[in-house]
Amino acid sequence: MTNDPGTAAGSPAPEPAAATGPAYWLEHAWLGDRVAAGVLLRTAGEHITELRTGVATAPPRTVPLRGLTLPGLANAHSHAFHRALRSLAQTAPDGGPPGCAPDSFWAWREIMYATAARLDPDSYYELARAVYAEMALAGITAVGEFHYLHHSPDGTPYADPNAMGLALAAAADEAGVRLTLLDTAYLSSGFGAPPEAGQRRFSDGTADAWATRAGDLKDGERLRIGAAVHSVRAVPADELGTVAAFAAERDAPLHVHLSEQTAENEACLAVHGTTPTRLLADHGVLGPSTTGIHNTHLTEADIALLGSTGTGTCMCPTTERDLADGIGPAVALDRAGSPLSLGSDSHAVIDLLEEARALELDERLRTRTRGHWTAAQLLAAATSGGHRALGWPEAGRLAVGALADLTTVDLTSVRTAGADPRHGAETAVFAASAADIRHTVVGGQHLVRDGIHTKVADVPGALAGAITALRG
Repeated sequence: MTNDPGTAAGSPAPEPAAATGPAYWLEHAWLGDRVAAGVLLRTAGEHITELRTGVATAPPRTVPLRGLTLPGLANAHSHAFHRALRSLAQTAPDGGPPGCAPDSFWAWREIMYATAARLDPDSYYELARAVYAEMALAGITAVGEFHYLHHSPDGTPYADPNAMGLALAAAADEAGVRLTLLDTAYLSSGFGAPPEAGQRRFSDGTADAWATRAGDLKDGERLRIGAAVHSVRAVPADELGTVAAFAAERDAPLHVHLSEQTAENEACLAVHGTTPTRLLADHGVLGPSTTGIHNTHLTEADIALLGSTGTGTCMCPTTERDLADGIGPAVALDRAGSPLSLGSDSHAVIDLLEEARALELDERLRTRTRGHWTAAQLLAAATSGGHRALGWPEAGRLAVGALADLTTVDLTSVRTAGADPRHGAETAVFAASAADIRHTVVGGQHLVRDGIHTKVADVPGALAGAITALRG
C-alpha cells in the first residue's frame, strides 16, 4: 500500500500530479476479506496506485462512488449472439404447442442455428456492441467470448478470415469492456461426422487450419486471444492436441464445453470407451490454464481428475436452468481443487450477481442444506476466479498494482435498503441484482456513471435495433 508524500503534521496531503489518472472515493468497498468504509483509490494508466482506508469524506478532485464497490465482475463464458434468443427460445418452433418452450437442449439448438445463420460481420458488431454494453451496465468489466461463428453461412471464409472475431473485438472496445476472445475449434457435428448445414460456418476443416487462422489474431491492451475446444463431439480426438498446443505455446487460456449433456457422455463412451473428461486428459487438454464450461454430468473419477490437474470450472446457472441441463457438482469440484468462475452463457439474463446467488441456491435445492459457500467465496468466483479463467490475473481485486476495474452496487434500492454495509458481500450476492449497479470503471475510466453508459448512449435502443434487424 502506498501513501501520499509526507507533509507537515496537520497539513492536507497534496493532490496528485496531473499525469496521474482519475481518483475515486468509495463509500464502502469489498476488499476480499472485509468491507471497508471510506476508501480512497487512485489510478495511473490502467492500474490502482493507491488504496487507503478510513478516509471519512471524499477529498477534493475525487469522484465519489456511493454504495458498495466491488472489483469488476468477470463473465467467463459468453455467446454474444445468443442474446437475440432471450424471448424467442421460450416459444416452440412452428408446429409446436403455442407458448411452450422447446422441450430439450437439442430442440433449442436448432433455433440457435437459425439465428447464427443470419449474422455477418456488420450485424454481429452491432449486436455484440449492445450486448457488451448491457454487460457493462451489469458491472461486468471483462468477458470471455466463446467464438465459433468464423465464416459465412455456407462455410466460405470472408475476405479477412477473422472478420467475425475482429467484429467482436471492435464491439468490446466500443462498449468499453475487456475481451478474451476464445477462438473456438469446431470441426464436426459429432465424433467425426461432417458439419451439418447449420454448422458449416463454424468449421475450418482441420485443427491445423483453425490454428493457422486463429494465429493471426493478436492481443491488445484490453484484448486477449485465447483458444477453445467446442466440445469432444465437435473436435476429433486426434486433433485435440493441436488446440491444446496452440494455447500452451501462447500461454493463453483454453476453454471447453464439458459434459453439458448426458447424450454427449453416452456418445463419447460408445465411440471412445471413456468419459469426455478422461478423453481430454489423455490428449493434453486439461491443466491450470484450462476451464471446463458447465462440467455438469461428471463421474467421481472425472471430478478427481479435474481437481488434480487444476482445471477450472465455469458454472452458468441461469443458462443451465433455462436449458434444463441439470445442476453440476460444483461443491465437489471446488473441494477437489477445481477453481470456480461464472458465466452468463446464453444470456437468458445478464447478471453475474444472480449467477453467484444461483450457484449457492441451486445447491441448496439439490441437497436441502444451506451454506455451501460464503458470500465472499461467491463474489470471488464472480471476480478474481473469472479473471483468472480469462487470462487477466492482474484484475479481480481492489489492491495496489491491480487493474483499476471496479463496479458499485447501490445500497439504497428497494432490494438492498436497510442492510448493514458491513454485510455488503451478503447484500450484493443474496439481495442485489444487475439493476442495482450504479457505476462501472474500467482501467480507471468511468464507463457507467449513475446507471448510464458513457459510450453507448441508448443501450436498450441499441439492443432492440440490432435484434430487430437480425430477425428481419
